[in-house]
Amino acid sequence: MPFDLRTDRYLEYEPANPAATLPLFIDALAQTLASERTDSPVFRLLPNLQPQDRSRFLLVPQKFRDDVELASKTRQCGKLGLLGLEARDFAWACEGLRLVGREQFNAEAYTAARATWESLCEFDASDTEANLTLATVYQRLDDLNASDQALERVLNGRQTTAPSRSEALSLLARNIKDRWCQGFDQFEGKRLRQYCLQSPFLSQAIEKYTQGFEQDLSNYYAGLNALSLLTICVELAKTSPEIWEPRYPSPDDAARELQTLEQRRQTLAGAVGTSLSAARRWQPNVGQDRWLDIGFADYTFLTCDRVPAVRFAYQSAVTGMGPLQINSARGQLQLFWRLNLFMDKLREAFGAFPPESQPAVTNPAPDRVVLFTGHMIDQPGRVPPRFPATCEGIARAAIRDAYRQESQRTPGSILAMASAANGGDILFHEVCEELRVPHRVLLPIPVDLFRNESVSPAGAGWEERFDTIMRRFPSPPFLANSEALPSWLGLNPKYNAWQRSNLWMIQEALATGTHHLTLIALWDGTRGDGPGGTEHMIRVAKENGAAVIILRTDQLFNTQLAAASGN
Repeated sequence: MPFDLRTDRYLEYEPANPAATLPLFIDALAQTLASERTDSPVFRLLPNLQPQDRSRFLLVPQKFRDDVELASKTRQCGKLGLLGLEARDFAWACEGLRLVGREQFNAEAYTAARATWESLCEFDASDTEANLTLATVYQRLDDLNASDQALERVLNGRQTTAPSRSEALSLLARNIKDRWCQGFDQFEGKRLRQYCLQSPFLSQAIEKYTQGFEQDLSNYYAGLNALSLLTICVELAKTSPEIWEPRYPSPDDAARELQTLEQRRQTLAGAVGTSLSAARRWQPNVGQDRWLDIGFADYTFLTCDRVPAVRFAYQSAVTGMGPLQINSARGQLQLFWRLNLFMDKLREAFGAFPPESQPAVTNPAPDRVVLFTGHMIDQPGRVPPRFPATCEGIARAAIRDAYRQESQRTPGSILAMASAANGGDILFHEVCEELRVPHRVLLPIPVDLFRNESVSPAGAGWEERFDTIMRRFPSPPFLANSEALPSWLGLNPKYNAWQRSNLWMIQEALATGTHHLTLIALWDGTRGDGPGGTEHMIRVAKENGAAVIILRTDQLFNTQLAAASGN
């Protein structure tokens, strides 16, 4: 190698046979991608050179942005997952994934959001937004250790800004606070107060929240939480000296430590008040930021002894507020209620809230989703036959038996999902009705177009059965308005609307938040008439960890197929 190129990686190859070096070349590329070492000769020679934000150079097509926005507004979480998968094949993949991940997070589709943001971290393990978002996603999925790891990646990043460091410290504190609160259900009364004061999580959470606030004094969220926990510590120490004093060598030492904490609380209260006031000056119109309004009410509760002022603060904050903010504000106060602190102020504060309504009825995540795919009825004269109309009864019995067996494999609720083409799909839905199983219809295109394309060729009888199913599902979700691929996907001869539909159906199943996924496939074991058929769905399901039950039609229909072929 020439002297001035010694910083570059290189690979020798035989000019007459370059293909022989291909495995080594692929391995070298894989090692480079997996390495976290900076190997750019420019950045190694100029270690203080700041890399530019890639989003400035990677333009996401507007049509893709529109599709993400529409899927988000219509709450099609399965389609968001599909868009995330498809974005990975383009140069703008990381920014496309970022768009999808934000919408999944906002929709509280945390399982899907985790997969998207983890994919983004494969492009850049130190991506600040990805790790901060993953930290909250993991926390919502009850994986605090993974959340901590994501936050440590932010704190260890060379390019982490003060606001991002502040947020990471605050989220670490939140995780510690969660661990502290997890012990509440084990105790009551005096024992609960003893646990709260003696648990190391309380002081650790206070320290982390304080560090987060000190990193960025505009982060009033961190300051308020530090003030809240510090107030709990001080008030518990004051009201339960029999628990506080034994921690120290003498009562005088305990009193001095309590005095230090009280002075620290007063100092912190002044700083948080200034932070809140500064935030309000930047947003002079009350109600623009409802979280800021809650912050002022919480601050009044923590620092003001005048009970009517506390009630007024919360009345001003919660008027016209949505249920998410109301539940969050109420939850902060319930911590004090559980510890029997500031009861007079709490009664007034809770009196300012609207009555607690019954939680909205939501569809809980099924324990298992059973997805179906299978062949349509053969067209007259098909050679060789695959699913003759005469085999319908055999197929129905096999589908029924397979579902029953799968439903007994694990406990819990089950949801069935399938398209509605003639043949296997319609049989599956009819079996679900027969067994009184909850089921959903997923269509790749609108109902009438789908009926023309995938139902009518089998005759009027199948059309009537399709219409019966559609009367139970008058507005089923569908993927696209036509079989044409979106323009932003470009011309890809290896990808078509039917493959896209299979991927979408898998994503719809995963978007339910299910713990288990099963695919029942009525399949003859061949690749089919074109890409995007049953074989493709089986492969995609396995790639996503699904259990796969294959009902081989060439074996089930053996006698009828032999008769049809004249053997």
